[in-house]
Amino acid sequence: MTGIRVYITGMGLITPVARGVLETKASIMNGVRGIGPVTLFPVPRDRSLPVGEIHESFEMEGLPRTHQLALIAAEEAMADSKDAPDAIVIGITTGGMDLTEEHLKRGDTSRDLFKYHATGSVAEYLAAKLKCKGPVITISTACSSGTAAIKIALEMLREEKVKNVLVGGADSLCRLTYYGFNALQLIDPTGARPLDINRRGMTVSEGAGMLLLEGKDRAPDNTMAEILGAGLSCDAYHPSSPDPEGTGALAAMRAAIKDARISPSDIDYINLHGTGTIDNDLSEARAVDRLFAEDKPLLSSVKGAFGHSLAAAGAIETVISAMGISDSFVPGNTGCNTPDPELRLNPVIEPIERDIQTVLSNSFGFGGNNASVVIGRPKEKRVSISSQGPPHLAVVGCACITGAGKTRMTEKTVSEGRNCRGILLDKEVSEDLSPKTVRRIKRLSRLALSLAVAAHKDSGELDDPNSLFFGTGWGPLSDTYDFLTKLYESEEHFTSPIDFIGSVHNAPAGLIAIGFGATGPNITTTGGDYSFEQSLMAASLLTKGRDELILVVGADESHEILSALFDDSVSGGQTPSDGGGALCLRRADTSSPPRTGSSTGLRLFPSFFEYSKDNPSIILSLIDSLGGPDRIKRKYGAVFAGIPGSHRDTGSNQLSQFLAGSDFEGPVIDYRRLTGEFASASAVATVLAVCFVREGKIPASLCGKKSSSLNGKGILIIGLGKFVTAVELTT
Repeated sequence: MTGIRVYITGMGLITPVARGVLETKASIMNGVRGIGPVTLFPVPRDRSLPVGEIHESFEMEGLPRTHQLALIAAEEAMADSKDAPDAIVIGITTGGMDLTEEHLKRGDTSRDLFKYHATGSVAEYLAAKLKCKGPVITISTACSSGTAAIKIALEMLREEKVKNVLVGGADSLCRLTYYGFNALQLIDPTGARPLDINRRGMTVSEGAGMLLLEGKDRAPDNTMAEILGAGLSCDAYHPSSPDPEGTGALAAMRAAIKDARISPSDIDYINLHGTGTIDNDLSEARAVDRLFAEDKPLLSSVKGAFGHSLAAAGAIETVISAMGISDSFVPGNTGCNTPDPELRLNPVIEPIERDIQTVLSNSFGFGGNNASVVIGRPKEKRVSISSQGPPHLAVVGCACITGAGKTRMTEKTVSEGRNCRGILLDKEVSEDLSPKTVRRIKRLSRLALSLAVAAHKDSGELDDPNSLFFGTGWGPLSDTYDFLTKLYESEEHFTSPIDFIGSVHNAPAGLIAIGFGATGPNITTTGGDYSFEQSLMAASLLTKGRDELILVVGADESHEILSALFDDSVSGGQTPSDGGGALCLRRADTSSPPRTGSSTGLRLFPSFFEYSKDNPSIILSLIDSLGGPDRIKRKYGAVFAGIPGSHRDTGSNQLSQFLAGSDFEGPVIDYRRLTGEFASASAVATVLAVCFVREGKIPASLCGKKSSSLNGKGILIIGLGKFVTAVELTT
């Protein structure tokens, strides 16, 4: 496979200072500050704090603000492209929360009003509008989401899985983030003043930044800049506070520079994360000081002008960094009048015209999630990055939780012909966790932590996992509901900072990282019923060449009010169900000898992911990607089919097409009939598949006859409905 370089050929922006790339540059050079009072929703006079609000009227009534912001930026980025993007990868934290808050406050219970609530619905909306048929992935790693999305898009292009990717981030203002950060006392009442000696906090903002990336062996004529590399790390220190020494931030910057095949001395400008909070600025400054010592590049933070747009920030700032390279300027550090001498940084206060070749841009978030990206001016002679081997993952351990119990009880229940629908008691979920660990966390975090601990125990591995991937369709529903309930009951005066920290989608992954001391990549994906498959794809892309233990977890909780409003597959009369699954993995392409884990020899590969809308040949594409009917029959002794209840007719038709087109005659297990309806059911199915392949047979209760021997074959796990996915489990 030849080396591929990744170029930026389209960019789009909407922020509190301007709409569009050209207007944004003018606003930056003129020192425009887009921070002022909030007007999107009423706030008590004594709770009024400055925000970065976009003062534009939007035309699409009933569509959440985040979706509209994302579309504006995406259409600008795609303006000169004649074709649909091959894939979409977007960082999001708020999704449709702005409208959800309004409906919950009024007590609305019509499910149709919440159809755009899901964090992953933003990417799906863009895919439908832009006619993207390929992978659609949503990353939710708090404030590093946009930059983490760029790293995943970068690896997709390097692997030549796609030719181009629309990548970015978007978030809108909403009560959850406005009051949440205020509850943590992290808001500066005068507006963010990054790096200033008198700084008192951040400014919550909104916006969207999008980039069209193309993988080529040479720069296209319309190239604006090049993505040279990106790096990820996790502090594994605290759910919301950064490591005070900046160790995780330093690791992400070093990883990005190494990935770019350059040295720190090649960096001309650092776009700092620079939120304006005392702890974040100090942590980042210490990391920068350790990396560059006395010879520091030019540096500044734009958040004093733009505010902190959370998941959108990293993507917006990557666009600004690319603009600085192509148009030869460095943005000023708005809001900083007297740099804090303790930081040992000398920021560019006013915007300047300056030729810069290479930029390092940082984004750090809750859960200790750190992401850095290196953007450069395209050069004729530059080292390209080639694929680092096949993307297979070796399974060394697994665990699941369902209404029937944990792994052993779930497998026993299914093998006896009974379903495992239901909700396992919190006491049983948490029985392997310490009282101190579970004291302040709610159901989703308990599920995820318990699954992680059990999968690691099952692996028999002595070392702890270092890279972590978490898939969740709906995130921490209990924390979110409790936060908003307390807020509304107090007439928007009081709420819980603990509930706010727990409400972010990547909170469970952050807690797992802290528990294991996992400092490698830490990614949370959230794409509804296909979130676990997204996390497997991320794990396959981001762990190449890493000889370490990898943990992939998928989990969702059932909530007595929110589940029925948000999830179309959950309907009245059903048995409420939740749970999830976890896998301990290692790279199957490393030189290390196999470990002694109980599943050694099993290989897993997420091989297919396409959007089914306006994609009539999707099942033919699936069969072709799997090597055709002969290979399917030769490699797989059974098929596990996941058909969400809301797509039962579509999914059943797709399954019929697959069986007819592949001539597959082995057992086919419609696993949602067993697990019940919850977004991470595919994680449970994957664990059950591992258990059955270990035993070499499918239980008689699932075959309608005597148990079916797998004869050394594996199991194919396919997802059907809105998306079609395939995960191959082979021996």
